[in-house]
Amino acid sequence: MPVPSDLSVTRGAPSRRRNRLGPWLAVASLLSLLTVALALAYWLWQPATLRIAVGPAGSDDQALVLAIAKAIEAKSGTVRLTPIETDGTLQSLNLLGGGKADLAVARGDLAMPADANSVAILRRNFVVLWAPTGRKGAAKSKVTDIASLGGRRIGIVGLGDANPNLLRVILAESGVNPQKVTTTQFGTDRISEMTQDTTLDAFMMVGALDDKVIAETIAATTRLRGDPKFLPVDVSEAIAERHPLYESEEIPAGAFAATPQRPDDKIETIAVNHLIVAPSALSEDAVAAFTRELFTIKPSLVKELPGASHIQKPDTDKDAALPAHAGAAAYIDGNERSFMDKYSDYIWGVVLLLSGLGSVAAWLRHYLRREERSENALHRDRLLTAITNVRETTSVDDLAAMQSAADDILRETLVCHEDGAIEDGDLAAFGLVLAQFHQAIVDRRAVIAQMSHADVTQKSDGAVLQPFPISTAAR
Repeated sequence: MPVPSDLSVTRGAPSRRRNRLGPWLAVASLLSLLTVALALAYWLWQPATLRIAVGPAGSDDQALVLAIAKAIEAKSGTVRLTPIETDGTLQSLNLLGGGKADLAVARGDLAMPADANSVAILRRNFVVLWAPTGRKGAAKSKVTDIASLGGRRIGIVGLGDANPNLLRVILAESGVNPQKVTTTQFGTDRISEMTQDTTLDAFMMVGALDDKVIAETIAATTRLRGDPKFLPVDVSEAIAERHPLYESEEIPAGAFAATPQRPDDKIETIAVNHLIVAPSALSEDAVAAFTRELFTIKPSLVKELPGASHIQKPDTDKDAALPAHAGAAAYIDGNERSFMDKYSDYIWGVVLLLSGLGSVAAWLRHYLRREERSENALHRDRLLTAITNVRETTSVDDLAAMQSAADDILRETLVCHEDGAIEDGDLAAFGLVLAQFHQAIVDRRAVIAQMSHADVTQKSDGAVLQPFPISTAAR
């Protein structure tokens, strides 16, 4: 009896299909996970680049910002600084307000964008007012204090509206009508012309106390027009109270010269901060990183640029006239967010994404192996049908052939299970059918063995009962 076709199996084809799909699925899944991990790492550790507007070219501000950018880049931290050259602080603030710069260097009493916050104080600028007393033999100056500036002409170093506006505040608070004071502005390249102008009764400069230009200008006016008379701003505290952007300060004795000492005693005056500012919408993490890097590199900057020693932390009080940016305040107050605080949402998002990718990969794997599952179900049905054929088989050789075919099916099924093509439930169902098949084989072998034994016995009994032939000769 031939082996029933129900147990036929195409050997090798499913295995070859798995050898194609299995490795590719594993490689695709691994590449997907690796791509996501690398993208996340690149995004997390990519340095933030901040554009800072500063000018004019060749100014102390630009030199300091270029040095800061160079030092931060050499440190290879989490932030980079890209300077944008401007023609002055007004253009720097315009770029900041227009979103073309992330940071800007400007004086604190200028018209800031509505959402501007302070990030760092680069220096504190002091108002220096003085009048030449006149050379020996010449008429002495009648300017002895701010109250005597009415009807006088004042030379102001610095272009733009910032210094004249500040002078008007000082005059008004000191009881002098600003309209009765004539001012003439000079750029830093025209200081020599200013010092030689004998029509000027007093001079005004605004800058850091160690600014060499201020000391040299005072020295020049002294040579040409006699010793300087420094004019104190006696109402500095009242000005600071009414105009929070200004602060009451003192110029220490000897700030501009040691021999002879100028001034010879401390002078009360007004100070205004020169700042790095940023819009409040700028990333808190980026600003915190920049502020941290700035104050980390400050000691090394001082060696190259002594003016860097003036860099200070801004006021983190929420009621400050120009409040500190949330990122700068977080660093200064020690409230910076930890790594998990910053990126926990992203990490959980990646976990969910990887979970989704795993589900998609599992579905794809399940879909691509649908033929193997169908073939396994067909094998199971064939085994069920073969059980009936086994019970009708009369040949031990046919049973052996069917057993061999069933072994091939079992081997194929186990490989499919190991490869993930079929699940545990399908394997359990297959095992139940296979157990029934094997039991049928065992039972049928026993039946065939009994049948064979009965045939032998029947043949043996027939031979005994057959009459033994007797020859006639014997009779």
